[in-house]
Amino acid sequence: MHIDCAIIGGGPAGLSAALVLGRSRRHVLLFDDNRPRNAVTRESHGFITRDGVKPSEFRAIAHQDIARYPSVTVKSQRVTEVRHSGRGSFHVRTGDGIVYHSRTIILAAGLKESLPAVPQIQDYYGKSLFSCPYCDGWELRDKPLVVIGESGSHAVSLAKFVYNWSKDLVVCTNGRQVLTQEQLAMFARKGIRVQSQRIRALKGSGGQLQSVQFEDGSEIKRAGGFVSPKWRHAIDFGEKLGCAMNEHGGLVKDEYGRTTVRGVYAAGDGALITPAQLIIAAGDGSRAALGVNGDIVNEDFDR
Repeated sequence: MHIDCAIIGGGPAGLSAALVLGRSRRHVLLFDDNRPRNAVTRESHGFITRDGVKPSEFRAIAHQDIARYPSVTVKSQRVTEVRHSGRGSFHVRTGDGIVYHSRTIILAAGLKESLPAVPQIQDYYGKSLFSCPYCDGWELRDKPLVVIGESGSHAVSLAKFVYNWSKDLVVCTNGRQVLTQEQLAMFARKGIRVQSQRIRALKGSGGQLQSVQFEDGSEIKRAGGFVSPKWRHAIDFGEKLGCAMNEHGGLVKDEYGRTTVRGVYAAGDGALITPAQLIIAAGDGSRAALGVNGDIVNEDFDR
């Protein structure tokens, strides 16, 4: 099966790209294995007209929009391989062994996170512990919060932002001595407490954090907070295809999603190795779709 564009990833970037390309009369396959990173999140914020939407509801509405365009097909399959065909197109193989042939590729599979090594942290992540203050800071405003970060620079940056929403803040480095004397002095001036002991346990119920317990048995009451994960590509197709990477490990691309490999485009969080709000990822997918369609238009018109 020959198509104009294979979109790998069914998050906001991939969905937005599929919509724009469908409206551009392009034959598109959107591959979505239905394992979104934000599946643990109860609500998504910051998307105008959809503030507070459940991620599952957002996806359902997006699929309804896309279904209006017959040239777009959603495949509930995981892509296992993408490679050059040698004829100016790409082979896309899925987990069921089927191979599709596409003129272009949009990589929009996003990121996966590795959370700090704290017992029970997964029980609270996405419920009362989050990674993005812009997404969830408003709901935690003025509450006693914790920032958990095992990297000094990341913990400092995250704490500075969280301080905008709550001044009652404790920074925990989980047993790592990663803060400089200057950083410790800066936090002290702002009234931000620092706890460098390893975290023994998080306590609470139903995903709602109530306290943080440390190795020496001491405990602090907290109503929620933020963590600084390590981010990585959900899939490494860009690197395997030979796309250049930036200093953060993201895919180098221009304003229309073009990577350094002809025919390969990137959209969403994977370009910068940092998670973005839904509205930013969706806009990035739209730009990548404009890049794809514009390049195909020019290529075909000049033949």
